[in-house]
Amino acid sequence: MGSLDLKRIVADAQRAFDNAADTVTLENEKARFLGKTGALTELLKSLGKQLDPQVRKSKGVCINIAKLQVEAALNRRRKAIADALMNQRLTSEEVDVTLPGRCSSVGSLHPVMQTWERIEQIFNSIGFDIVDGPEIETDWYNFTALNSPENHPARSMQDTFYLNKKDENGRALLLRTHTSPMQIRYAKMTKPPIKSIFPGRTYRVDSNATHSPMFNQVEGLWIDKNISFADLKGVYTDFLRKFFERKDILVRFRPSYFPFTEPSAEIDMRFECGRNAGRWLEISGSGQVHPHVLRNMNLDHQRYIGFAFGSGLERLTMLRYGVDDLRTFFESDLRFLRQFV
Repeated sequence: MGSLDLKRIVADAQRAFDNAADTVTLENEKARFLGKTGALTELLKSLGKQLDPQVRKSKGVCINIAKLQVEAALNRRRKAIADALMNQRLTSEEVDVTLPGRCSSVGSLHPVMQTWERIEQIFNSIGFDIVDGPEIETDWYNFTALNSPENHPARSMQDTFYLNKKDENGRALLLRTHTSPMQIRYAKMTKPPIKSIFPGRTYRVDSNATHSPMFNQVEGLWIDKNISFADLKGVYTDFLRKFFERKDILVRFRPSYFPFTEPSAEIDMRFECGRNAGRWLEISGSGQVHPHVLRNMNLDHQRYIGFAFGSGLERLTMLRYGVDDLRTFFESDLRFLRQFV
């Protein structure tokens, strides 16, 4: 094949590439000239039939030069098509710089966590320590040490989730049903006076509009030599007024039963005006620490006395913000959560 034939192949390739309107057509045209059965590839294969090495070498140089020219034309057309696509995208996706910018949304604490922090701040300001503890508890700390021995009827009030294992002492393990076990743990490590709150997650087999299998709770404990219900009422009333930021809150004690306190009482609150005015609302359980519990704390029940109380954080949050359904706290609906930013 002579130089004129090579020039014709190069010219045909350039014309074919220039007429290719898209990448697919261009690659198909490339195969005609540079593919496994392309015109230039076939010419290179035919050189092996040339017996004279000098002729083979000379023609090989010419064919390779033509191949480089075809590849250069191919790359130019590839770039032209890519540039055209980019310009088309830039035109179709043009940004109107006169539009206002999009602001990044600002996250915030979950409303229940806001309540958690608020409670810690209020009680810490009146001298209560903040104590945390394990969510996986032993049967002894969760029930027995709190005056609810095995087969005690009060255990049925707090059905929970047991684990298929035991601790090193052979005691059953479970997800704690309240943060009261920390009263025992902390009191055994600390000498009176003890003045602490125990916020944390707890678990019970319960689920409806006002109950959840997982919920948050805060318990308080104050043990000293001369503590009475008057101290309990004063502390809790002061807490409620600071938490709700209202002075028109009345508090009453209603007799009740809890195995770990004696006597025991439900704490009710009432607003004198505004939302829920005139209605008594149950807000907490409380009572004087039972002598059996004091003994399990390694304390002399004839020397020390104290009170304990427990409140649900979700309950307090629902009353503070007027939320009617507990489940909305766990549905991750941003329309609901943005109200608390």
